[in-house]
This record gives sequence, structure tokens and C-alpha cells, in this order.
Amino acid sequence: MARTGRNKPSLRVLVWLGVILAVLTAVLAGGTMAGKASWAPKLALDLEGGTQMILAPKVEGGSDINEEQLNQAVAIIRQRVDGSGVAEAEISTQSGRNVVVSLPGTPSSETRALIQASADMNFRPVLVTGPGAAVPAESRTPAAKLPKPTAKPANASDSNWITADIQKQFEALDCDKPAQDKQERSDPAKPLVTCEPATAETPAIKYILGPVEVKGVEIQGSTFQLQQGAQGAVTNEWAVNIQFNGEGTAKFKTVTERLNQFYVAAGGETGSDPKSQFAIVLDDQVISAPRSQAVITDGRPQITGGFTEKSAKALSDQLRFGALPISFDIQSEQQISATLGGEQLRMGLLAGLIGLLLVVVYSLFQYRALGFVTIASLVVAGALTYLAIAILGWTENYRLSLAGVAGIIVSIGQTADSFIVYFERIRDELREGRGLVSAVENGWKRAKRTVLASKAVNLLAALVLYFVAVGNVRGFAFTLGLTALADLMVVFMFTHPMLRLLARTRFFGEGHKFSGLDPASLGAVPLYRGAGRLRSPEDKPSLVRAKNKGAAAEAERRMTIAERRRAEQQEQLAGSSKGPAKEGK
Repeated sequence: MARTGRNKPSLRVLVWLGVILAVLTAVLAGGTMAGKASWAPKLALDLEGGTQMILAPKVEGGSDINEEQLNQAVAIIRQRVDGSGVAEAEISTQSGRNVVVSLPGTPSSETRALIQASADMNFRPVLVTGPGAAVPAESRTPAAKLPKPTAKPANASDSNWITADIQKQFEALDCDKPAQDKQERSDPAKPLVTCEPATAETPAIKYILGPVEVKGVEIQGSTFQLQQGAQGAVTNEWAVNIQFNGEGTAKFKTVTERLNQFYVAAGGETGSDPKSQFAIVLDDQVISAPRSQAVITDGRPQITGGFTEKSAKALSDQLRFGALPISFDIQSEQQISATLGGEQLRMGLLAGLIGLLLVVVYSLFQYRALGFVTIASLVVAGALTYLAIAILGWTENYRLSLAGVAGIIVSIGQTADSFIVYFERIRDELREGRGLVSAVENGWKRAKRTVLASKAVNLLAALVLYFVAVGNVRGFAFTLGLTALADLMVVFMFTHPMLRLLARTRFFGEGHKFSGLDPASLGAVPLYRGAGRLRSPEDKPSLVRAKNKGAAAEAERRMTIAERRRAEQQEQLAGSSKGPAKEGK
């Protein structure tokens, strides 16, 4: 009879796997019902087509662009695109002059603006702030009361920068109309009238800013994180961290020393003076205007105040990728068709189905009913991979390319390898005369190390390919690594628990000839041979050869070199002992 009992741990693991699949399915279903996700994975440029934009770069100051600057432009635009979550984009140069950006699907307005945005980033002190709407004509400052500077400005925060023309421009500006004609790039040595566009959380604000004091090229990096409290505890408030280089650190210290005086004079947190603010300006538009609450001496300011994770990441990206001394104009924009198209995708999927079918046929031929465990494991691994790709397409804008499909097809064989290693270890244990329950446990201990080593190599190769390669190769590496993780989860949470349960059934536990685990067909020699006799190493080869031909061939194939030599010696001894006996008769 098959052994029973101790099924709860295996059932518990299978239940947890079912919970994981259910949660992933529920997450994707929720996103689909909300109209933000789709059951189908997003496709990359080579399979879906998309939008191609030709950008004409323009160096600050009007000089001609050189090759080094163009390559820098391509590199930073690629960082911008990757940072915005757009996967499988193609960015290249054209005729040594233009930059060609091809994006899958239809890019959002935010992505288009991020690509087109120049790197004219700088820091200016705030002089005046006001609501974004234009001041009605009847309420504007009379000519007699318009400001008239009485002296040369002493610093960038001096109100003498505000002239009558600047005041008129400020009052007439309407930040609620973003379609206004874009003006020429501002003079960094002069004041600037500009807007901070409205967001979902805040209305538009307009500013009069002083001259540039710190340039964006002096930013070394930026990050975003949850803010820490006074006692070091993490709060729920998001913050953006900036790191300046040496020159920027010295300049920013001087700026904050002056701005902090306005902050203190206005009463600190209880007061409000726009001159205590410094504006971060990108393309002559304010992206943030934090208040200087302290003197920053180490060049590592932290911006806080009402950020969400999304808005903190957006500002961090703008700071990190905004230091490119080249601006861009969209010379042309057009929709492009898929370079490979649906026919190639169908051929790729057909190749995958053929490979899967061959694995199924081999599994059923080699392992009989045990092959259905392989099939079920592949189905579970496929479901995990599909759900992961669909969810990543929704949350991270990951897009599946033909190279990614190839990575999934390759993983079918690699996934089947894990099951084969495990099954063969179990069969080896059965040949040694063990029962199926102990064979499953001992085989798992031996196979687990091999499976982990194999998947570690696969993950290492995928990581190296992903971080070293560019373009479609990264799509191949990503799916290769993703399927390796899914394979590990399936082997540990489905295949092994399932075999532990099957080992206690009558069909598998008693070694039915169609189970794939029949000890007799595997050439197993029982440890106890009856009549008080135990199997010995010398007995095993000769007994194996006495079995039926199929079992003998299988057992002989599994012999080590030492066992084969011992068997040959026993046959020679047996033959020489029979010869003299016949002559004696």
C-alpha cells in the first residue's frame, strides 16, 4: 500500500502558490476594470509600431553642434526615456546632425515634453510671486506707480531688478494659457518673468525671478526618498535630494545665506517672504520653488513639501537629466508601422508552441504519467510569467519585443531541465531500492543544489546581458531572467510539493508500470532480498543483467565505470567456472 500522512506542509505550499496567482490575477483585473491596464501584454516598437520624432539639436549660444555633444544628447535622451518608463525605444543619430527617437505606441504628452525639453536648467532667486491668472486691465498698476529702480542691483535678490516693463509683463502674463507663444531663451544675467504650470494638486503660479546664480550643469545627481524625522524615523512625506559639485556647492552656500536672512526676518515657518525662495527653472519655466529654511554648506539640499512619490520622482528625473547644454526642436513627427509586424510574432509564437509540444511529447514518452507533472509545471510557470509581463506593462510600461518572445521560448527548455534533473534523481534513488516517499525526499535534496546552481548561472547571464547590452538584446535578457525566477518558484512551490503528494498515492507509490516510477522497469534491486539476505555491491550488476532486456539496458546505462568493470569481471569468473565443470562431465 502507498504511504499516507504528512500531506499538510505540501498542501500549504500549493495553497500559497494559488494565493499568489490569484492576487496577481486580481491586480491585473483591477487595473483592467479601471481602464489603466490590459489583459494583453504591451508590445514593443518592432511588433506594434509607434511614433518617430526627428529632433533638431541646437547648442546654447547658437554655435554648431559637434559629434561629442550629439552623442551626449543621444545618451541623455535615452536616460530620459528609460527614466520615464518607456521600454524598447530606439534612439539614434541621423546624418551626424539630427536625433531620431522612435517610441512604441503613442507617447504621452509628458514623455514628449521630457524628450523635447532642453537642458537649460538653472537656479534663480524669487523676487515676486502671484496667482497664475492675468491681472485684469482695469486693476493693473498705473503708470505713475510702476517701479522705477533707484540704484544698480546689489545682488540677485535686489528689488531694483524689477523695472516698469518687468512689472507690466508680470501682470499681463496668464499662466492658465499654456498655448501662449514661446519666447526666446532668456538672458541668464537678467530677471525673468515666468510660470510654474498648474498640477493636479496646485494651481499655476507666476514669478519674477532674479538672474541665474547656479547652473544646472553643476548638479552631480539627485534622488527621491521618504523624508526622515528629527529622530531619524521615516515619515510618509516624500523628499528630493540634490547633490552639487564643488563649484555649485560654494555658489549655493552663498545663495542660501542670503535667502535664509529673508526667511528669518519674515518669522520663519510662521511668516512668508517670496525672497526666501529659490526657483528651479527648466526651459525658462519653474518646476519647483522651495523656500530656503537653512544655510546649506555641504551642497546637499533636500526639497520637501507636499510631494507624492510620482511628483518626487518626476522632479528628481528633471534635475538628474536636465543638465544637457543642447535644446531640441521637433523637426518632424510621424506614425511608423511595425518593423516586423504581426506575421513575425505569429511565427515566433508558432515556434514556441512547437518547442512546447516537443517537450510535452518527450516528457510523456520518457516519464509516462510523471510527464503530466512537467506539463502542469510548465503551465503554472507560463501563467506566472504572463501575469508578470502584463502587470509590468501596466505599472512600469514594459513592452514585449520579438527578442523578449525569443527569451521566453528559450526558457521552455531551461524550465524543463529543472524537472528532468529532479525526476532523474528520484529514479536513481528508486534504483537503489528505496521506496518512492524516501526517493522523493532524497532526490529533492540532491536535485535542489543542481537546480539552484543552474538558475544562478541563468540569472547571472541575464543580468550581464541586460546591463551590458543595448536595444533588443536587453529585452531578451529581461525575459530570460524573469522566466528563471518563475521556474525557481514553480519547482519549489509546485513540482516538489506535488510529487510529495503523488508519492503517497496508490498509482505512483506502488510503482504502476505507466507511472514512470516503476522500480522493476528501472532495473532496481531491492535492498532486502529475502531469507535474511541483503543486497551487496557485488550482487547488483549481475542481478541487473538477469532482469528483462529493457530493465537491463536501462540499468546498465546507469552503471558507473567501476560497476561495469566489476560486472565484466564477474561474468569472466562465471564463464571460467562453468568451463571445467562441463569437461568433468
